[in-house]
Amino acid sequence: MTAAERDAAKAAKNAFGGEIPNESSAAMGLFKRLLAKYLLLWLIATCVVAYFWPRWVGESGPNPFLLTANGMSTLIFVTMTAVGSLLPFDEVKAVAKRWPKTLGGTAIQYLSMPTLAFCAAKLFGLEGGAFVGAILAGCVPGAMASNVLTLTARGNVSYSVGLTTSATLFSPVVVPLTLALFLSGEKISLPVGDVMLNLLITVVAPVGLGFGLSRLFGWWQRSAERFAEIVANIAIIWIIAAVVAKNAASLSSLTPALLGAFAFLNVGGYLAGYFGGAAIGLDGGMRRALTIEVGMQNAGLGTALAARYFADLPEASLFCASYTFGCMATGIILAQAFRIWTERQERNNGDGGAVGAVGTDVETTKTNEAPDETA
Repeated sequence: MTAAERDAAKAAKNAFGGEIPNESSAAMGLFKRLLAKYLLLWLIATCVVAYFWPRWVGESGPNPFLLTANGMSTLIFVTMTAVGSLLPFDEVKAVAKRWPKTLGGTAIQYLSMPTLAFCAAKLFGLEGGAFVGAILAGCVPGAMASNVLTLTARGNVSYSVGLTTSATLFSPVVVPLTLALFLSGEKISLPVGDVMLNLLITVVAPVGLGFGLSRLFGWWQRSAERFAEIVANIAIIWIIAAVVAKNAASLSSLTPALLGAFAFLNVGGYLAGYFGGAAIGLDGGMRRALTIEVGMQNAGLGTALAARYFADLPEASLFCASYTFGCMATGIILAQAFRIWTERQERNNGDGGAVGAVGTDVETTKTNEAPDETA
């Protein structure tokens, strides 16, 4: 075997967790890429099936979406375990080293999004379940899809992961207290202590569990590298589809006021992330990461919380589920726009290097050590 062949074999082993891919692993890798790349289309297709299922099978027939509608917490637990299993140890250490910027970004998210949600609800006259759903969508931490879109946007991926992790760890305290604050005038009962415990069990604990298992067991880490992203994405898609199935009769109530509130919250979040990042001195790669992180809330978690604590207000779940479509669509468009803009800047500057971290350890390290361009 020549030196070039040995290098190629070594690279292949590193890329596939120490094993040369066979046909099945190559097919799994292709499916993972297609699922991530066309996540919005998968989401739309699954929700269309969930919506029309009773018409195709019959009202009395088995409905897999409704059967799982009451198991939202379990699906969220599975999703967050998968996310935790994929957290690289080096990125967790990097987050600890730059904690002021991570906490600054998390503060921008938790201060701006609930406030924007409240303003959107009042501006567009939302009441009852729609008002609760808007506040929920604004209070939950960032979505894991933001990490993937940050990669597309040529942003700092490790910083994006740090923001998601930080917001998730603070969520058991911040989310219920913020909900209680903004819902105090709505005469809606909210068990703050129970919400805190539920978030600890279904969000923080599984992230820690997944991270710990990947550090302790090599076979778990290798399996997570192959399957965890697939499991997490499918679980989120199924959560939203189950909500659509459960609230199919209410989908016609998506009024212009609701759509306006979606747009106000989503676009306002992007603007808050971008200009807030500039205010705390983030470089271009980190600012792109924060922009996407703030605007893309974990509406899947909001949907599960709405189904658990506001079951008598179906509009709350509907708002969160619908917001998922909006932020996914705009997030994909924004990430592509950032990528095109960044690549154009690189060509104009005659710089073939990366502008902001784009996912590899080497590029992330360089971005963290050297100043970035201004996006």
